[in-house]
Amino acid sequence: MAGIPHDHYEPKSGFEKWLHKRLPIVGLLYDTLMIPTPKNLNWMWIWGIVLTFCLILQIATGIVLAMHYTPNTGLAFASVEHIMRDVRGGDMIRYMHMNGATLFFIAVYLHIFRGLYYGSYKAPREVTWIIGMLIYLAMMATAFMGYVLPWGQMSFWGATVITGLFGAIPGVGPTIQAWLLGGPAVTNATLNRFFSLHYLLPFVIAALVAVHIWAFHSTGNNNPTGVEVRRTSKADAEKDTVPFWPYFVLKDLFALALIFTIFFAIVSYMPNYFGSPDNYIEANPMKTPASIEPEWYFLPFYAILRAFTQDVWVVQLAHFVTFGLVDAKFFGVLAMFGAIAVMALAPWLDTSSVRSGKYRPMFKWWFALLVIDFVVLMWCGSQFPTAIIGWVSLIAATYWFAYFLIILPLLGVIEKPTKIPATIEDDFNAHYGTGGSAHPAE
Repeated sequence: MAGIPHDHYEPKSGFEKWLHKRLPIVGLLYDTLMIPTPKNLNWMWIWGIVLTFCLILQIATGIVLAMHYTPNTGLAFASVEHIMRDVRGGDMIRYMHMNGATLFFIAVYLHIFRGLYYGSYKAPREVTWIIGMLIYLAMMATAFMGYVLPWGQMSFWGATVITGLFGAIPGVGPTIQAWLLGGPAVTNATLNRFFSLHYLLPFVIAALVAVHIWAFHSTGNNNPTGVEVRRTSKADAEKDTVPFWPYFVLKDLFALALIFTIFFAIVSYMPNYFGSPDNYIEANPMKTPASIEPEWYFLPFYAILRAFTQDVWVVQLAHFVTFGLVDAKFFGVLAMFGAIAVMALAPWLDTSSVRSGKYRPMFKWWFALLVIDFVVLMWCGSQFPTAIIGWVSLIAATYWFAYFLIILPLLGVIEKPTKIPATIEDDFNAHYGTGGSAHPAE
């Protein structure tokens, strides 16, 4: 880790020295496993390894599924049934892939909200945060394209609705939509494109994850106090940290075992719990489902998209100011992507000099409301659009933007933080005693 004194790999045998000069892979693995890690990390720091294993699981199961899948509108639905019925273990592999996406997004949301609470986006970790948001966007794109592949009713109509959003962009929208679809509507060309991109994007995500890990290994891990590891000497650094192996590796593996126990219980006993029954009906362009809704992990942003209708004053204002260029549909698209953009801008919107929300009493309440707001948006996105649901969605969407654009900047000015520990060692000793143990926080 740059700037933190610690022991590096030293090759001993002749072969190790020979290999290290030509390909220092052993040294890279050693320095990664033995990297000094703040010893006060709590259980919210387990989601990184869960996300890594989810990515590996999705790539491995996806490759097997691709061997048996046929990206053709006349054969896609039947090929999925072939995987489920005729391929040895095919039903389990498909259910692992389906529910793996759910676990992936549960972990990524917990990972993001942990970062928002503990200020992991603050300097010097802004680039790490931005790379993380790029990974999230790539995950959303991959998941959406994968949802189209079974070629069920919800797959077809979901693709029709979501790609139609790009057509709302003034001027270039219809061209972008036609490029995405491969024509004027969702057809065989669309399915082929989505299959290709769904297969490719996980490897792009893997590359971004490697850069993400490299980035936070360069700046060092954040921790619940937000206090940086001392870099004055190796002795001081050792008082604030422990090696990643064995302490945090074993802790993470224990958490991973518990999470995957629950995961495989769901895969085995309730694999379709998070799915839509309509997707077990083959796609029919002539029959629209009673309600079209995306997967649960898109629901908060889908609710924001639907919240801004033509009778909302801010939409009317945008329509007037742009001389009719921005209508309700385009405003909803801007709001949906803007909701993600404001998260990405958190490093520059948060003006507080204190990193961790643990020492910000006012921030805790506003952040708790943000978490509740996210759940409310998710619920609104799953409901049939009515006047009441529209109003609730609009209020929740307003708070989402207000939190990042107004509340975060103001809190940095008006909030009075509580006392922060001088060092990570002080925080660790305050919670776990001063008996000299180097073991990390439980």
